[in-house]
Amino acid sequence: MAGPHHHAYVWLGSGDVLVKPGDAHRRPDHPEFRSAQVMPLECADWLLKPAARIEATFDEAKEGAEWYAGQLARYAELFVGASMPDPLYEETVRALAAGEDRVGGWWVSGGRFLSLNLIACSPHRVRPEYTCPQR
Repeated sequence: MAGPHHHAYVWLGSGDVLVKPGDAHRRPDHPEFRSAQVMPLECADWLLKPAARIEATFDEAKEGAEWYAGQLARYAELFVGASMPDPLYEETVRALAAGEDRVGGWWVSGGRFLSLNLIACSPHRVRPEYTCPQR
């Protein structure tokens, strides 16, 4: 895909997996990194995961912000006993339009962790050497 855009990634899993033991499996130099279903330590490292992990791709900031807000609504019941985070729609549009990532992570019911990510691609601001995954 040509031009700046964002890839969407979601991870929902047991908090125990985040520290299985330690976090080496969440780093790109670990042999399990590409196959590990857990989110990476650095946001840009999502781009090093298999392209099949991409939930959606957005060329327009408003579309990405709508996806992000929609994902929060989709997982709303997991925030039982805690306030669901504000999707900060306008801030998300601004960040995406500026080529920034939009990342959120929350502990939710059942000792799980929910990670929602919109990762900039072509290029990534922090890791411009990362190539864009091809679907």
